[in-house]
Amino acid sequence: MAFEIFKQSYSGRIGETTLGTGESAVKLGGEVSYPFYLFEGEMPNSPRIAMEVWDYDPSDEWPDAVVEPFRDVISSPEAWARKCVDPYGADIIVLHLKSTDPNGMDRNVDQAAETARKVSEAVDVPIIIWGTTSNRKDEVVLKKISESCEGRNFALGPVEEPNNKGIGASAMGYGHTIVSSSPIDVNLAKQLNILLGNLGIQNDRIIIDPTTGGLGYGLEYTYSVMERIRMAALTQEDDKLQMPMINYIGNEIWKCKEAAQTAEEAPTFGDPERRGILLETVTAVCYLLAGCDVAVLRHPESVHLTRAFIDLMTNGGSAQGIRGISKRLEHQQADLISLSPDPNLDFGTGKGSE
Repeated sequence: MAFEIFKQSYSGRIGETTLGTGESAVKLGGEVSYPFYLFEGEMPNSPRIAMEVWDYDPSDEWPDAVVEPFRDVISSPEAWARKCVDPYGADIIVLHLKSTDPNGMDRNVDQAAETARKVSEAVDVPIIIWGTTSNRKDEVVLKKISESCEGRNFALGPVEEPNNKGIGASAMGYGHTIVSSSPIDVNLAKQLNILLGNLGIQNDRIIIDPTTGGLGYGLEYTYSVMERIRMAALTQEDDKLQMPMINYIGNEIWKCKEAAQTAEEAPTFGDPERRGILLETVTAVCYLLAGCDVAVLRHPESVHLTRAFIDLMTNGGSAQGIRGISKRLEHQQADLISLSPDPNLDFGTGKGSE
């Protein structure tokens, strides 16, 4: 008897959400089966890769490994965005308005709106505007950008329960999409989408942000919540969870201790440049398998490896020809070799050896 793969039937479908406008618009979602289960159903829109751009120069805060690819443009958000698109191939730009944080630089709304305008005019890919999770400040900033960039169909986030009415109404009035953010809980994600729906926001104008944990910092928890969201959407026909999902991975990975430690600080951890890239890539792969539709990454080598994974999972083929990680900080490898201790292979004599 020939072997037959068991196929599950799905009664639900992930709705499609469009970001951007015109020829540069990107469609997300549309799946009728679990992620990459192409033998069971369609996945009409492959997951997309977004790259983040900050609204100020973070060189003093980021590890050298992730500053180096952008060193020539990192002080200009619009030039930085252009480099993410060409040559690094970002499908979407996430403009992180980090400088508006009231506990940090606390830049005003007019400065934020001007930066958003410049970035949106510099690239021809969709834009996601990301605030600081300070609900009051985010509401003021995102409402201003929503108005000043009317009709461009940005995604505005993270939108949480305390500010969903103000940002939601503005997004609806000026033609934008909402990133619905809840703290790693299926019921809270659903509740926020219900509130947005009560405002009049249609499901095809919502992207779910389940809150992202990095590898070693809560990945398993986020992964399991994303699985439950996708299961409820596809097998229980829960229309309040039938939206695409986004994971802001880069910010979580590159702020963790393991990604930032130098060869001098952790000589036994291996090459620090490759370490951060692999942490980011592994996290992205895990979330893609859980149902991620937009993976927000920082390092171009992580983008390269993650895109190769998506292509292999959707089109098949061999990974043998995939280019490995291209290093930009060659001096770190030399430092690593000189710092790494020689392995001690003297395990002594066992008790039973005599």
